[in-house]
Amino acid sequence: MMDTGTSDPKGSVMERLPEMRTVQVSAPEAGQRLDVYLTRVLAEVSRTRIRALIEEQAVLVNDRPAKPSYKVRAGDRIEVELPPPPVLTVHPEPIPLTIVYEDDDLLVVEKPAGMVVHPGAGVSRGTLANALCFHIQGLSARGETIRPGIVHRLDRETSGLLVVAKTTGAHDALAEQFSRREVQKFYLALVIGRMAEREGRIAAPIGRHPTHRTMMAVRPDGHGREALTLYRVREWIGDFSLLEVEPRTGRTHQIRVHLTSIGHPVVGDAVYGRALWTKVKDPALRHAMMHLGRHFLHAYRLRFRHPRSEEMLDFTSPLPEELEAFLALARERAESEKPR
Repeated sequence: MMDTGTSDPKGSVMERLPEMRTVQVSAPEAGQRLDVYLTRVLAEVSRTRIRALIEEQAVLVNDRPAKPSYKVRAGDRIEVELPPPPVLTVHPEPIPLTIVYEDDDLLVVEKPAGMVVHPGAGVSRGTLANALCFHIQGLSARGETIRPGIVHRLDRETSGLLVVAKTTGAHDALAEQFSRREVQKFYLALVIGRMAEREGRIAAPIGRHPTHRTMMAVRPDGHGREALTLYRVREWIGDFSLLEVEPRTGRTHQIRVHLTSIGHPVVGDAVYGRALWTKVKDPALRHAMMHLGRHFLHAYRLRFRHPRSEEMLDFTSPLPEELEAFLALARERAESEKPR
């Protein structure tokens, strides 16, 4: 998600999450359908959008997902997760773009770490959307004008592949593939600690952190939104594990939250993993991690069907130089620790 420069008490930069609206049902309001009730309470949001948010489990009733037809009761506490308010226009900016593939319908780009995908509250310049508007005329305006062509996103400090729609038809078709979870996204993540098993899965609901409301967290069963992450160890490197990760759902900060929840935070993740940085015993590696300037998470592979031809497309992206350098240092230090 986007970073607006907000800091937590420990001084790390926090990423801006969607706005959370909380309402409590009064006795006279009881008995209404959930979607009807929220449409009245949140007058600026359409009933269609409300229903979509409910289906996406972005609406929680007493910390649990509910159906649009649920009849609200007096005292129900309802949380609605809304995207940050968009700005009205995206200003084209001559920002360099690394384009992996392009045709009349779409393009695949490599987003660098540190770049926000689209403008929002607190961020209006220097985003991928600004760059796209400069380089390409007539991008799909499906959805909000603040996100021209944007079908999916990556966290600010995550690098890697994104597909962008150039036409409304392509946007709709790609969005449908994402909705049906037909798009395959693979990440490379270096995590702290040696994973015990070669392969694994993390199935745990993700929702807003109960006390730190600018963060996400694994929540008890029945709370939050369902989330599934698969992983496979590519390499054990000293006190680290290099993983190939495939998120089967697309929750906010999903990979980082899930891996931290099993005690293996992503290297360099100051938001979710700082408490476990002490597990890195090598001073040189700990120093390098603290000065990496990002987390070690890269969207290296993307597979989807072309919206027009339905041909399966498969793209890969190499690790950025700073991540390759950290990996080389970790291998070097691990090799030096082996008994002679």
